[in-house]
Amino acid sequence: MIARYTRPAMAAIWSEQRKYENWLRVEIAATTALARAGIVPLSAVESLQQRASFTIERIHEIEAETRHDVLAFTTAVAESVGEDSRWLHYGLTSTDVVDTAQGLALVQASALIREGIVRFRDVLRKRAVEFQHTPTIGRTHGVHAEPTTFGMKLLLWYAEMGRNLKRFDAAAEDLRVGKISGAVGAFGKLKPSHEAAILAELGLQPALISTQVLQRDRHAAYIATLAVLASTLDKIALEIRHLQRTEVREAEEFFSVGQKGSSAMPHKRNPITSENICGLARVVRGNAQVALENVALWHERDISHSSAERVILPDTTILADYLLDRAATLIERLLVYPARMLKNLESTNGLVFSGQLLIDLAAAGMSREDAYRLVQGHAMNAWTNDLNFRALIESDPEINQRMSLENIAAAFDVRRQLTNIDEVFARVLAEG
Repeated sequence: MIARYTRPAMAAIWSEQRKYENWLRVEIAATTALARAGIVPLSAVESLQQRASFTIERIHEIEAETRHDVLAFTTAVAESVGEDSRWLHYGLTSTDVVDTAQGLALVQASALIREGIVRFRDVLRKRAVEFQHTPTIGRTHGVHAEPTTFGMKLLLWYAEMGRNLKRFDAAAEDLRVGKISGAVGAFGKLKPSHEAAILAELGLQPALISTQVLQRDRHAAYIATLAVLASTLDKIALEIRHLQRTEVREAEEFFSVGQKGSSAMPHKRNPITSENICGLARVVRGNAQVALENVALWHERDISHSSAERVILPDTTILADYLLDRAATLIERLLVYPARMLKNLESTNGLVFSGQLLIDLAAAGMSREDAYRLVQGHAMNAWTNDLNFRALIESDPEINQRMSLENIAAAFDVRRQLTNIDEVFARVLAEG
């Protein structure tokens, strides 16, 4: 992923230096566990712990000849160890190291992503409570529907991010695994007990069964979970983009002093952060398709997944980390305009209360069909001719026979529509 969309802590996890450090951790953990089992001399462990090292430049030199990155790595490390290097990589195959070390990287990356999810949820919760009772118009199909509150929008996103957190925790835990099962997963060189001991050194769990590789359904589920997460962020950013439209202007991204919106139009304040989130979410979803394609491999392994994973695993986790930070900052600094929300809510002269009026007429004894006919007739007249819907209702003799002006006023009271907001907040926030 390009530097523009990469935060430093996540970049370090996927650096070439960290990759080889994780490989060396696996190698030393294996030698240590095998020494405890009496297979490798304890002196070899001490030698590796004290002397094992590498340089990226030397690994590259060797790989240019061998065309095998793990062999290049083990050869470079062996040069730093000397005679005891014969116990390095003992009983292992390349993918024992690569897949297990990749598990370490994913554990590290997942910790950062989880922090981002938690931070974003905290921001959403805080701002939801801030605007819990701020009336705004709800829209369906892009058209005014009935009143809600701006806090309800934020609360909805908070609840959805809670589901994302649960899904992410499960997917990340499913990838907190490694494998030391050999060339086809049959433990031809070492035993399952050795695998368990080696992985325990690393804080990983052994896959119950593997081939030469961990099965890629785990990775597909993980990337797909991040794709769902990115889609939630896309959804939120898309709503902000709509709310910032000039004709709506109920909320907008923070615009700093000195910021420029357009090279040609000095008045522009564009939703660039939201558009950035929407665009990069597409990349994450695209990576999920690649992860799904990686599940089907030939027999006990091929390497068709390997090249793709060198791209999608770093890029997807880097983007998830970046997008969560951008989304949290977006909502944290979001400029909200309650007066404009109320103005927009009232802009249709009461049309948005047609549903309440319908059921009030039914409760007053009018058939639902007749009530719908009357209310819709006035609503369409008001819509088409830009008339005051409430005034039309108050002057209708058929409605006046059923409802007093006081009862009609109650049907147009926005507070009545929002009576149960606190109960919705209570049940969502009770879930934590």
